[in-house]
Amino acid sequence: MNGQSPVSLARSAQIIAFLLKYRSAGVFTGIDIDQASTIAGQDTPEGDPEQFVDDLEALGPTFIKIGQALSTRPDMVPPAYIVALQRMQDEVAEVPFEVIRAVFENEIGVRMNKVFLHVDETPIGSASLAQVHRAVLRDGREVAVKVQRPFVAEQVRTDLDTIASFADKADRITDLGRRLRFSDWVHEFRKTLFAELDYRVESENLERFAEHFEAYPELFVPQPVRDLCSARVLTMDLVRGTKVTELSGVRRTEQDMGLLGRALLRGYLDQMFVHGEIHADPHAGNMLVTEDGRLGLFDLGMIAHVPPKQRERLLKLLFGAVDGRGEEVANEAIAMGTRLEDFEHERFQREIGQLVARYAAHSASQAMSEGRLVIELVRLSTACNLRTPPELSMLGKTLLNLEQVAFALDPHLDVKRITENHIQHVMRERMRQSFSPANIASEVLEMQSLVRESPRKISDILSLLAENRLTVQLGGLEDSQLMENLQKIANRITAGVITAALILASAMLMRVDTAGARLFGYPALALVLFLLGTVLGVMLVWSALRRDHKARPKEERGMR
Repeated sequence: MNGQSPVSLARSAQIIAFLLKYRSAGVFTGIDIDQASTIAGQDTPEGDPEQFVDDLEALGPTFIKIGQALSTRPDMVPPAYIVALQRMQDEVAEVPFEVIRAVFENEIGVRMNKVFLHVDETPIGSASLAQVHRAVLRDGREVAVKVQRPFVAEQVRTDLDTIASFADKADRITDLGRRLRFSDWVHEFRKTLFAELDYRVESENLERFAEHFEAYPELFVPQPVRDLCSARVLTMDLVRGTKVTELSGVRRTEQDMGLLGRALLRGYLDQMFVHGEIHADPHAGNMLVTEDGRLGLFDLGMIAHVPPKQRERLLKLLFGAVDGRGEEVANEAIAMGTRLEDFEHERFQREIGQLVARYAAHSASQAMSEGRLVIELVRLSTACNLRTPPELSMLGKTLLNLEQVAFALDPHLDVKRITENHIQHVMRERMRQSFSPANIASEVLEMQSLVRESPRKISDILSLLAENRLTVQLGGLEDSQLMENLQKIANRITAGVITAALILASAMLMRVDTAGARLFGYPALALVLFLLGTVLGVMLVWSALRRDHKARPKEERGMR
């Protein structure tokens, strides 16, 4: 860490102390399948999960967000710590309103009193990244003004650079790093967190989610005021309502909250499997039952985008799970993941089959939901040396959060049946779309091109064969690891031959009686050659002992 300022060095030391403190507690040291199968929340022999969360919060916004992300990774963190992380609070001390005013006016380029009739100086929310104030526009529209805390982006960037350097080292020198690829996780986390720090992205998310939820009038997404939004300021409709966890019995008798729960589940399943977007944090704190009876959704900063092929595999995996087909679930997980060299295929198939069977046997219980099933699948994958994509962990965490909100709205809601029925609906819609005129026309054009060009290509191949001019070229060998290793072997052999020749020549010269110069009573030339050969030999042995190492485990992408 050369060239770092004293502040950066102190911050790095603080992070290192934190990592060392919890290494012996089982955090980031690998997940033992027997330990991980213990009941969540059970006391662990070493470490204190609640203290772990407190220490994360004390390290600042970057680590609060890391804690929230780690709560989706049972392959990295033991069960007791997962439970503690899910209770993590993202609430910090308030920033003085004058500071918030300065940030707003610097970003928007206009004084607050020019655009607002009134702004409450007392915030309605104060989190690690931002502070939210209620305000009233000149036209009487109530809005929430979300303003980023000063210097947060700079601190996050510095912390992530430090963490990335640690992750790279862990990937190179530890077996767990090679299995889990901490650097890949940090890279994905960096992209997600930087997107959350740009409030222009969140304003676009609000508009897009509102458009996608048009089929669900029970769901309300506040819309941004575009002219009053920037990278560090987000102005949007104010959502007034009651937290889903604080609904009174009278409110429940006046309104069927099950309708909101069903709309929430279906809307988010569409968002994940139709539109390819996973909201990473749809917990009860980000939802309010509005005064007009709708479910208001906000805080849409952390959104993961899933490409079509990955989306299709996630859908097949979840569909196989709810349908009780363990073998299909295992195959889809393998297809999405990366198989390490010591991947235990038979054990993985057996464990996943038993997991899906337990899920099917407890279909009437909340103890084994779809979200818990996916999270458990990720943990078993790691135990069997299969590295799963981060989207699978996010899917499990999102489903868990949605289930908790749905049960808070209506404790008698049949979440499993709603999920299963809607997944079947999504599958039917995908099948119907695959037979749409546009898709059929595209397939016909590809077939037409294949039929038209095939005779000419076959003719060219036969002509080359008849003229003995058919050649096959293998590209990439010159830059491959094989060629690199062969070059090293050739260099070693050459150096060994030269060393042996020097020592042999010096031995022969020792036997020649010359009247030339002598050193220590020996012919000078013979002694010089001997010393040169000895030095080369020692260097060759040192190079072999220091640099030769076991080959890195071979990894296979699960392609089918």
